[in-house]
Amino acid sequence: MTDLQDLYQELILDHGRRPRNFRALEGASRSAEGYNPLCGDKVKIYIKMDDDILKDISFEGAGCAISTASASIMTETLKGKTRAKAKELFQTFHDLVTGQPAQLEAPELGKLAVFSGVSEFPIRVKCATLSWHTLRAAMNGEGEVISTE
Repeated sequence: MTDLQDLYQELILDHGRRPRNFRALEGASRSAEGYNPLCGDKVKIYIKMDDDILKDISFEGAGCAISTASASIMTETLKGKTRAKAKELFQTFHDLVTGQPAQLEAPELGKLAVFSGVSEFPIRVKCATLSWHTLRAAMNGEGEVISTE
């Protein structure tokens, strides 16, 4: 199990240091901002919707490795998915990081499974879910800054 934990930690650190889709998205149809006052993480999610499909998604911001890696892997995972699939994955991911046993083996999570250990550190759940809550606000067209508090 240690090898798997090391691999997970390495993937989180890689995405934390070199986040994918880290940019303002030209022509974004929606965006939202999120803030985690506990850790100081800030994120802005940009999405480009085509009908009900997330054609493109990106983010900007600053935060801890878990927050940045979560946003990075989330953008990779959700690009090209439907709004319904994004909502479903949000719930599955949330269940994973909060330790809901039924979701620990969810195959559709892909790389997002690296966050399974977050449930052991409840203070880090908000770091991992900030970008997801912010994405939901962007998809819903909410204009207020989302806070994890």
